[in-house]
Amino acid sequence: MDIPREHLVDMYQTMVKIRRVEERIREIYLNDKLPAFDIAAGLIPGEMHLAAGQEPVAVGMRPHLKKGDAITATHRPHHVAIAQGVDLQRMAAEIFGRDTGLGHGKGGHMHLFSVEPNFGCSGIIGEGMPVAVGAAMAFRHQATDNVALSFFGEGAANQGSFHESLNLASLWNLPVVFVCEDNAYAISVPKTASTCIPDNSDRAAAYGIPGVRVESNDPVAVYEVMGEAIARARRGEGPSLIEIKTDRLWGHFEGDADAYRTEEFKAEMLKNDPLTAFAQRLTEEGILNESDIASIQQAMYDEVEQALQFAQDSPYPDPQAALEHVFAERMVKL
Repeated sequence: MDIPREHLVDMYQTMVKIRRVEERIREIYLNDKLPAFDIAAGLIPGEMHLAAGQEPVAVGMRPHLKKGDAITATHRPHHVAIAQGVDLQRMAAEIFGRDTGLGHGKGGHMHLFSVEPNFGCSGIIGEGMPVAVGAAMAFRHQATDNVALSFFGEGAANQGSFHESLNLASLWNLPVVFVCEDNAYAISVPKTASTCIPDNSDRAAAYGIPGVRVESNDPVAVYEVMGEAIARARRGEGPSLIEIKTDRLWGHFEGDADAYRTEEFKAEMLKNDPLTAFAQRLTEEGILNESDIASIQQAMYDEVEQALQFAQDSPYPDPQAALEHVFAERMVKL
């Protein structure tokens, strides 16, 4: 692999961290919701969408980012937020609804927002694409070489915001990279039942921009394609569309029976777990040894536990602050 060793090690460390966050959040989330699933119960009430299996999509961009770059993500945002470097303790606190969270516990896991680094996500399908276009336009006016990246699922490629955003980004030659995470299912609807073409990356041609599909859920392949697209945007050569074939190892949300995917389909995903495959590749090529793998796992596990403990030790927001930091505050004053 013609990639700097430090990039490969960093990508693996980040993949381990992401997976551990998702595993532990899943464990804590479900702990008080079973055996009869109660979405309102437990330390983390409400919906929860986890990204185990989709780690390569996020870590492949990580070494190419620089300070000031903007990222928008989906309702399944943890892997992208962690890869960009969003504060893990404050992110965990937000997921637990605590006052020390990124949004003082008022946004929850689907509405994470961070000024530094410049990250935001939303539960509204396709919402992040026009926001990324706006950030890219701001970079143009500020005469910086920063780029914006927008992550979205393959189901969102059928939204009007997708086409409007690609059209404007191309028309104005903006520094934005659109990244489609193709995990084959929009909630429970297979891509074959919702999308008229096999590859959304082909849609880039309609807007006169490059479109590339990464067929493997491989961080190295993602790294290479992301690097080219981000460098192109920094040079002022305009937007790109990348579609990455990835796998959502668990259900659309926690509590999802996941009966719409066959057992054979799920077994094949687990067999091709990208975290296991990447660790094996790094050891086979002499980048890491077994001791390195164990050390990285322990370090990432410890960091995750510290963040989760910080979240659970943090206070809930004061009920009197319910109208602070939201639009309703201004409406009440008016």
